[in-house]
Amino acid sequence: MDLLQRLNQHHPKIIDLSLDRIIRLLGLLDNPQNSLPSVIHIAGTNGKGSTLAFMRAISEAAGLKVHAYTSPHLVRFNERIRINGKIISDQELLKLMSEVEAKNKKSPITFFEITTAIALLAFSRIPSDLVLLETGLGGRLDATNVITRPTVTVLTPISHDHAGFLGNNLAAIAQEKAGIIKSGVACITAEQHPLVLKVIKNRAENINAPLSVENKDWWVAITGNKISIMTPDGQINTPLPNLVGPHQIQNAGLGIMALAELGDKRINRQAVDTGVRNVDWPARMQQLTQGPLCAMLPDHWELWLDGGHNPAAGVAIAATLEKLENAPIHLIIGMISTKTPSGFLAPLQKYTKSLTAIKIPNQGACFSSDEISIVAKRIGFVTKTASSVGNAIKEIVATEKSHSRILICGSLYLAGDILKDNK
Repeated sequence: MDLLQRLNQHHPKIIDLSLDRIIRLLGLLDNPQNSLPSVIHIAGTNGKGSTLAFMRAISEAAGLKVHAYTSPHLVRFNERIRINGKIISDQELLKLMSEVEAKNKKSPITFFEITTAIALLAFSRIPSDLVLLETGLGGRLDATNVITRPTVTVLTPISHDHAGFLGNNLAAIAQEKAGIIKSGVACITAEQHPLVLKVIKNRAENINAPLSVENKDWWVAITGNKISIMTPDGQINTPLPNLVGPHQIQNAGLGIMALAELGDKRINRQAVDTGVRNVDWPARMQQLTQGPLCAMLPDHWELWLDGGHNPAAGVAIAATLEKLENAPIHLIIGMISTKTPSGFLAPLQKYTKSLTAIKIPNQGACFSSDEISIVAKRIGFVTKTASSVGNAIKEIVATEKSHSRILICGSLYLAGDILKDNK
């Protein structure tokens, strides 16, 4: 049986925010979360994975051994757990899964909770210098928030998402995300909505956590062909990142500032430059250059992929499209039904020539192509529907005569399918 199928079979993929179950299970496993090296804990709405990817690339360039926990995965479940830079093997994952399941017996547990327990157990048994830990949802009651004494906490931009679990109140969402801030532990935050920043500041002040705020305590900007980061200790200049988009400049700055809090002299300027230049994080404004979908394109056309799916992601993608060289842009979009298509699509409308809606393959909880098309038409898109990404590309190529750029977006599930099939 596939490892993911096994997890889904025994532990339904439901979200039930609480720390009671994970704390009980970790206790049965002798509390591996208390046997970790330095931990950087990351929460936010957008940019968590990219910020973590910058920190991992820089740390590994410095020679550090780095464990990392991220979600969701794109192609293989194993991607969520990296042991000293390498994706966990099927053999090791199966062994840990069996051990954790045996301890849990048949007690209630969620998919994410048991996955987190497996990751923490793996991290506790193999020596490393640093653990990079990304929240799954929220922060205060997220299964990763069992780390009582991280070395640094990081907050990426916080906005509306997961309304069914965190609510539509931005202050309440911020309160949940800021729940990872710990007493006496430095927190580095990106620039935030004033309401969000107020919540973060209150939390930090109430528990005496040093807070470093973008555009108040540190700044990041593009200067020529470099990133310039102004810190309390001086200016850092580093190459433009391998990841495309203005928002990645902020993510790079956030990651560099967080790593500086470690005080590890191995993370020198050369390591920062190498890491930023070579960072890799798939399905974040990723240009695809080979595979069967690319083979369908005429010469000089471009195919891009992004897993963004909420209003803030729509704004970030729009800012990226604005910076790219001028060419007609055609969207192919699929979205799961817990998201809000109008919020994601509205920022993209003025940059796109057409939108083709599809249903995400093998996903029950997703919008139909007609449902997305109806919403997009209301916003002002020229819309079509297609039965698959391949058919959408064929239709765009058949009707568009000039060199164009196609962007597949709207869901990490859709992005994962593209990366799996377009080899």
